[in-house]
Amino acid sequence: MKVKKAFKFRIYPNQAEQATLAIQFGHARFVYNMALAARKAHYAEHGKGLNYNDTAYMLTVIKPFVPWLKEADSQVLQQSLKDLDRAFVNFFEGRAEHPTFKNKLHAQSIRYPQRFEVVGSRIKLPKVGQVRDVFHRPIEGEMKNCTVSKTPSGKYFVSIQCEVESQDPIQKSGTVGIDLGLKTFAVLSTGKKIDYPQYLRKSERKLKRLQRKLSRCQKGSKGRDKARLQVARQHEKIANQRKDFLHQKSCEIVNEFGYIKIENLNVCGMLKNHHLAKSISDSGWGMFGNFLSYKSAWEGGFTEKIDRFFASSKTCHVCFLVNNELKLHHRFWTCAGCHTEHDRDDNAAINIELWSERPKGKAGGQPTGLVETGSPSPFRLG
Repeated sequence: MKVKKAFKFRIYPNQAEQATLAIQFGHARFVYNMALAARKAHYAEHGKGLNYNDTAYMLTVIKPFVPWLKEADSQVLQQSLKDLDRAFVNFFEGRAEHPTFKNKLHAQSIRYPQRFEVVGSRIKLPKVGQVRDVFHRPIEGEMKNCTVSKTPSGKYFVSIQCEVESQDPIQKSGTVGIDLGLKTFAVLSTGKKIDYPQYLRKSERKLKRLQRKLSRCQKGSKGRDKARLQVARQHEKIANQRKDFLHQKSCEIVNEFGYIKIENLNVCGMLKNHHLAKSISDSGWGMFGNFLSYKSAWEGGFTEKIDRFFASSKTCHVCFLVNNELKLHHRFWTCAGCHTEHDRDDNAAINIELWSERPKGKAGGQPTGLVETGSPSPFRLG
């Protein structure tokens, strides 16, 4: 089976290449914003949205009247429209917020579906030229497309998506359940606990000072541009620290276990709790789940996301009794049915691991005949 794998490298364009890339970024952003405005206006007037084919035809019609669009690669503009269409699909399927207009001060990106080439230590991009690259690892598989991006701090990267053959299913007998939390980042059903370094919390003081300095600068001044870059670099550092931590921990788990079970958390809904939103965002639960999914697929393993309504913390993993009196601040509890003492997080992780082995009911994946009172459930493992 073939899977997709991305190889990301940093590139170092010279001033002329940066100017050309700025044109590509700007024109792609213009087409994206124009198509977004057209789709919103059409829906407001007719009650029906436009699709990719409609916006692609619109681009063909307006090109003769906007001659400077020819400065950009035509496929880059088409890919920008495809990105917008994908953004709407994700929105209607509940995976993302409604698409918004792009800003030149935020991260920029363009995608080349073809006609790019790796030449030695450089990558050849249409209408840009051969840009110096640092290939710190070999590229595997067949190259399908490449995405050139610029961070708000001014760094340039290229991500080459390749199609590679996945490994044969690994013969790992290990199965693990993972319970995610804030007090402890993750608790494994083996009893191992992973603490989160809280990079955002540790950098808050410096970040506040830089943001205060930015707010005092006059808009349009060079000093404000410098202050904005300092804030962007600090945010980028925090994001890189978080991503590095999640990559390391996900690799450790994938290398040890072949079958991984993890909670399917409604992160967007949980972020509405303003008391916990900052800590939840800093934890990166969604990114961690994605890392486990594709890394286990590369290694021939499997990652399963269990029902988000399953009461993993409240259910005794021995007799399946549900403790409806359990509150968030209760870290330890004793089962009224079998009198087993539970650590809240350890119990949840074990329940997640045993998810596929227990009988399922109709509501939220609960075991059939689950008892919620003091008497033990007739269902037992094994």
